[in-house]
Amino acid sequence: TVLCFQWSDGVVLPVEVKVELSLLEKEREVDGLSPNGKASPLGDRRPNGAPGHCSDEEAPPPRLYSKPRDYVEATICHVKDLENGQMREVDVGSGRALLIKEHGEFSAIAHKCPHYGAPLVKGVLSKGHIRCPWHGACFNIASGELEDFPGLDSLATFQVSAEGWWPLVTMCLAPQALQAQKRSKPMSRCSAVINSNTGFSHVLIIGSGPAGLVCAETLRQEGFTDRIVMVTADRHPPYDRPKLSKVCTERRSVAVVDVKMRAVTFVDGSRMEYRKLFIATGSRPRPMSYQGMDVANVFHLGTPDDANSIARLANNRNAVVVGTSFIGMEVAAALTDKAHSVSIIGIESIPFKKALGEKVGKAIMKLFEANRVKFYMLNEVSEMKGQHGEVFPKTLLLWVLSPGSVPASGFLKQSGIHMDSKGFITVNKAMQTNVEGVFAGGDVVAFPFPQRNNKKVNIPHWQMAHVHGRVAALSMMGKPAEVQTVPYFWSAMFGKSIRYAGYGEGFDDVIIQGDLEELKFVAFYTRGEEVVAVASMNYDPIVSRVAEILGSGKLIRKRDVE
Repeated sequence: TVLCFQWSDGVVLPVEVKVELSLLEKEREVDGLSPNGKASPLGDRRPNGAPGHCSDEEAPPPRLYSKPRDYVEATICHVKDLENGQMREVDVGSGRALLIKEHGEFSAIAHKCPHYGAPLVKGVLSKGHIRCPWHGACFNIASGELEDFPGLDSLATFQVSAEGWWPLVTMCLAPQALQAQKRSKPMSRCSAVINSNTGFSHVLIIGSGPAGLVCAETLRQEGFTDRIVMVTADRHPPYDRPKLSKVCTERRSVAVVDVKMRAVTFVDGSRMEYRKLFIATGSRPRPMSYQGMDVANVFHLGTPDDANSIARLANNRNAVVVGTSFIGMEVAAALTDKAHSVSIIGIESIPFKKALGEKVGKAIMKLFEANRVKFYMLNEVSEMKGQHGEVFPKTLLLWVLSPGSVPASGFLKQSGIHMDSKGFITVNKAMQTNVEGVFAGGDVVAFPFPQRNNKKVNIPHWQMAHVHGRVAALSMMGKPAEVQTVPYFWSAMFGKSIRYAGYGEGFDDVIIQGDLEELKFVAFYTRGEEVVAVASMNYDPIVSRVAEILGSGKLIRKRDVE
């Protein structure tokens, strides 16, 4: 690299810098440097985190240090280019990284959330971790470790130096880590003798959703080496279930759980004994009685096969979605570019009124109507009644039933495992049931929620199920753990996302800021004088910021947002 300097008042100033960092062409034995690439030494100086370069006046000279083979080093910027609490995406030649300065210390991590790829530079930085602006996942900025869900992977981290005779920031990294952007925690291998015919498992997991998957992964990450068996009624291995409605292991069902004998009997008559049991069966569609239950054009959305069939059969048909749940509304939105027409039948005149309030519900309803979706209500005699006098389609129908859900716990009725009046399995802070050695998590449970004085609630969120799985796994291993997270939920319709954090059940007022007509708003849900939840559209990262505050144990008062 060629540098030109000039003297000014006794200070050396660089006036021209070649901005590509070329590795030594000849390998040096003393430091193991290999000529495997190049990187851009100068990063972003713009205060808003947009990509750019330092000015010529302040550009520091690049330096080469001893480092492991196949590592690249790049000089990024002057130490004063970032203020405390500031983040910036920087170009390091073969990729990008996120440079962070907090409390005078620099750190560098992958710049995208490994969950759905959100730009972390738009997230919320607080007390040594960063929260994703889209779905609320948290990562430690020093280690890259995943500290709160959703998602399964941690972030890649890069070595940062801010020392030496010239006050600059230098980054040392492996190109492969820069490209991958994420990493998985190491897992222990099973030391038990593996035999598929063995009728015993040290840990038996019923269900392959996020709670079951995270439970299994956590056990292995924490050093558990005995046998783990996961059984599921789904013929697919664990997958990202929320995507089923946004874009259109061994298959066995459990029949009986015998907690005295610590054994499970399956519908095919086979039997398996266990030492620890984790029940994560989730929910099932609410039973619905209707004529023509055997026809081929009626679907519940529950598996990838269902989603594929709905998308395939929707072409040029009149699609009818029964139910205004989030899943039902997402399906309706996804079908508008495939079906001839899309109609939604609900029991309420305004969708999402109970969850998001009347004003927000009306705004979302207008979005659907603008995309040619028609709304109907079921009146007392079960006839379809158009909101504006529309004629309901009678031919070429494709029905998608989304009448809500109930806990999938019917097989436990005679087991001795306690359930509440709605069928939810009740658990303690450690996700353990009333039966020793039996744990449960996910949509099927009611658990003590700290933000409601440990009242037992059911929160059927994808993110919350991850947390349950981890807490249960740690509890099985005798490591104290309990749920310490802020519920985080999201939905996507017509390319627009709704983000929601907190637990707003029983809210008595909604304070809205922004423009509902433009779908650029934030809604604060209050109970009495306390903000208990927040929802937004096109207002990032406000929901993650509120989640961060609530997660720290602080209260947000109604007067604060008014």
